[in-house]
Amino acid sequence: MKRTFVIGDIHGALKAIKQIIHQLQLQKNDMLIFAGDYVDGWSESFEVIEYLLDLQKEFNCIFIKGNHDAWCQQWLETQVADKTWLAHGGQSTVDGYNNKPAEVLTRHLLFFQQMKNYFVDDQNRLFIHAGFTSMHGPEGEVYASNFSWDRTLWEMALTMDKRIKKDSKLYPKRLLLFKEIYLGHTPTLNYDVDVPMQGCNVWNIDTGAGFYGKLSALNIDTKEFWQSDICKNLYPNEKGRNNI
Repeated sequence: MKRTFVIGDIHGALKAIKQIIHQLQLQKNDMLIFAGDYVDGWSESFEVIEYLLDLQKEFNCIFIKGNHDAWCQQWLETQVADKTWLAHGGQSTVDGYNNKPAEVLTRHLLFFQQMKNYFVDDQNRLFIHAGFTSMHGPEGEVYASNFSWDRTLWEMALTMDKRIKKDSKLYPKRLLLFKEIYLGHTPTLNYDVDVPMQGCNVWNIDTGAGFYGKLSALNIDTKEFWQSDICKNLYPNEKGRNNI
């Protein structure tokens, strides 16, 4: 049977994503959907992109663009680094790209440019990095930056979970648009949780790999999940994004 896995924010933790892929024991017809934020944090952002480029040659991969990926893309396009980006993990990414050949930078830039803002599968399940605010769904979103920055969708799902029945007129209309929604962006560590979280029909699979957490992968059909080691233990001499 075809399996579909959604994978949380990697943030430069090459060792973590390798652990996850090893645990999944992938088969040729499996699908991997990555929720974004591949870079910024641990020291192997460049290597993560190289690894993902190779991975997509062998498996069906969907790459969603996160806010950190948008920052990195802008830098690769202009060679001008956003100061806020540098202070939030971007400096480690810039350092990792030092002295890389121009043709490699071009290949990576194309990878960032081809990432999707969101993806909807054939069962009407939405995959997005952060969220959307339009009552008409992502297609009706006025500000595309919400795809990689919005936190209101997740916060609403947490607040409404188990409070109001789905058939109530008070139930949030945004949540009725899709069978399920999968996102990252907001670490579950913010809620003292280190595993994928659910609020209503929304699943958050960012379990804090960029900080003191683990990288997670979730089977979207069975809800079984796999996790890497704690990333700070994989990179004991680094701070990741923990100095922010």
